[in-house]
Amino acid sequence: MHEKDGIVLKKLLGEERRQKLLELLKTATEPIKGTDFAKKAGVSRQVIVGDMTLLKARNEPILATSQGYIYMSQSNTDLAFERQIACVHTPSDAQEELYTLVDAGVVVKNVTVEHPVYGELTASIMVANRHEVDLFLSRVKETGASYLSELTDGIHLHLIAANTSESLDAAIEGMRSKGFLADDQ
Repeated sequence: MHEKDGIVLKKLLGEERRQKLLELLKTATEPIKGTDFAKKAGVSRQVIVGDMTLLKARNEPILATSQGYIYMSQSNTDLAFERQIACVHTPSDAQEELYTLVDAGVVVKNVTVEHPVYGELTASIMVANRHEVDLFLSRVKETGASYLSELTDGIHLHLIAANTSESLDAAIEGMRSKGFLADDQ
């Protein structure tokens, strides 16, 4: 144990740490960043990444998003309707694209591109409102990361989900009206 700013931090070890991480994830109301877990556990962020990998290997439904880690409880996954849509746009249109989708009441679950060497690459996005879109986009900006769609000249797929098929229809119509659907190109 060591003291930092008057707070005693105990370095959690191995299985005890993973169980604590799982407990925190299951009760969290928003994503938790790996660096926040690391501070709480008194270990490095890389140790947390390894812990999350081990927990996922045990079939724990943990999702790594740009906002942090999420435990995918039944309520998080029970959106009755899903569709995959083919999109195309420039990086400067990413905010408008994502706003169009979430404003229609859908969750943007992921993005997929077809890479010439690696094949299909899919990354979780998990944004459901403008605030989450803004957090995602600020993370892209602050890290200097590129969008996956930049590997494919803007062509990509999104898996979108909603409680109603009408929300999916509205999202697709909004995308069509802005020229973001690859099918319309």
